[in-house]
Amino acid sequence: MSTQFVYSGIAIYIIISLFVAFLSKRGEKQNNMVSYFLGNRKLGGFVSALSYSATTYSAFMLVGLAGLTYKGGVGALGFELIYLMGVSLVTFFGPRFWFAGKKYGYITPTEMLGDRYDNRSVAVVSAIASCLFLIPYSAVQLSGIGYLLQGITNNNISYTTGVMIATVMAIVFSYIAGIRSVAWTDSLQALFMIISSTLVVFIAVQYFGGFGSFFGKLAEKKPELLTVPGNGYFSFANFIGMTLPWFFFSLSNPQVSQRMYMPKSLKSMRTMIMGFMLFGLVYTIVAVIWGFTAALQFPDLEKADLATPMILSSGMIHPVLAVIVMVGILAAAISTIDSILLTLSSLFARDVYGNMKKEAKDSAQLLAGKIVIPIIALLAYLFALSEIDLIAMLSVASSAGLLVMVPAIIGTFFWRRGTSKGVLASIIGGGMIVIFLEFWPEFRPFGLASGIWGLTSSTLLFVLVSLFTKAPIDKADEFLGFVNGEIKQLYKP
Repeated sequence: MSTQFVYSGIAIYIIISLFVAFLSKRGEKQNNMVSYFLGNRKLGGFVSALSYSATTYSAFMLVGLAGLTYKGGVGALGFELIYLMGVSLVTFFGPRFWFAGKKYGYITPTEMLGDRYDNRSVAVVSAIASCLFLIPYSAVQLSGIGYLLQGITNNNISYTTGVMIATVMAIVFSYIAGIRSVAWTDSLQALFMIISSTLVVFIAVQYFGGFGSFFGKLAEKKPELLTVPGNGYFSFANFIGMTLPWFFFSLSNPQVSQRMYMPKSLKSMRTMIMGFMLFGLVYTIVAVIWGFTAALQFPDLEKADLATPMILSSGMIHPVLAVIVMVGILAAAISTIDSILLTLSSLFARDVYGNMKKEAKDSAQLLAGKIVIPIIALLAYLFALSEIDLIAMLSVASSAGLLVMVPAIIGTFFWRRGTSKGVLASIIGGGMIVIFLEFWPEFRPFGLASGIWGLTSSTLLFVLVSLFTKAPIDKADEFLGFVNGEIKQLYKP
């Protein structure tokens, strides 16, 4: 595909997105933490659903999940459907986050942990742990764009150039109007990418003679991709290790759980959840079919993550539609990076800087958050230059590290005996175990993934240390009394 054509598509996307982002600033001042990072807690259901979808379904899907399908087959469909099942956790925890955020003014999920367990160190440590594991996930998005532009232009746009373009764009959109600009551009991007990518599926399937012929040829030429474990990639141990972090993704990843504070009402939150699940089901099927298409058309790719770029540049798809889809994937990845940059900068400003400078005003925290945005982006950029082979695996590894946050989050709402020392032990101890097993996989007991041992160890540490240390019972009773009271009223006949 013409490099000039690709650059023209990117330029048009930038112009339209900048217009929408600046439009989002009208009527709302972005001069405090709540407005900049939470949109004043006023996001409507439709915008929330599309923004949640664009933020979550990023370069991982049409690049990463398609590549995972190319590599391992239909097991990738089950892997992603487990994530959709995990979104049911939002229906259970979402109202609790929302009520607590409105009552206590929380900006970040880690701020809530620090307050609930009555210890500033909990907020600081959990914020630092989130940064540690989310920066590699940010790099996943940059890598996805790098591979996409490299593949679709036949290396005329280098991987490094693609990563650099994505990094600059992410910083710019994050700065314009905070989460409001991200949410508005997300909505545009989500509609854009679901329509264009679904259209490509129908075109690609028709290229092989329709759905019946498509799956018939797949069964004939690549039968191992239609069974589990198929070629052996999705062994039971590997499947569990990959899906466990995905099931808890909506709780463990702060860029997602922070969005539970943003809807203007619980009705808007319900719309967000239902819209997201519908979007996710369609997009999952689309990404998997893309992977199958690449397996039929390009059976010997050197990198599985090049499956999508090869489809778009192969001539199967009209160049105009291919560029539209490319821009949709680019936009989705930028959306996810934006959300992560804003979340991590809010964690730093509120929970690290805010606790170091206890008298820091809201405006000072906001300034600190804005200053750290390009620093986080630079770290993600440097990480992306390592060119990790399979995007899906890096995504799972990052989420495995964040699993150590889950016991403390569950304990926040359901265990009054949980203590700050238990939280610190679970996050630090569990996090170190995950890092060790990721770097030295040969030491994984029974060959099980790091996420399994991270969640197991963090749960045991949280419970055992809490049982032998003093809990902030008064704070727990106040917090749980309020949240449980609101939940009872919510479901009162």
